[in-house]
Amino acid sequence: PKGKRLRGLAPYGHWRTLTFLGALRCDRLTAPCVFDGPINGQCFRAYVEQPLVPVLEPGDIVVMDNLGSHKSAAIRQMIRAAGARLWYLPPYS
Repeated sequence: PKGKRLRGLAPYGHWRTLTFLGALRCDRLTAPCVFDGPINGQCFRAYVEQPLVPVLEPGDIVVMDNLGSHKSAAIRQMIRAAGARLWYLPPYS
């Protein structure tokens, strides 16, 4: 239910990694996506291309850390082509 903590069991210490990506606006979360397992550059590019870019509006600011897959030319081009600005966090922040 909304507003309640989600609890899951990991019997005998066996659990899976789920990676959640999303875009945070001042009034809502948008472009949510869950990957089963850790992600790589190819998965991140698919996220940017499919759920993220379609919801970007001119003047939006996309903030990312300095992970190598976040800094590819293709990622920069897709975000800028949507009219959004791209900012990177300072190293080690």
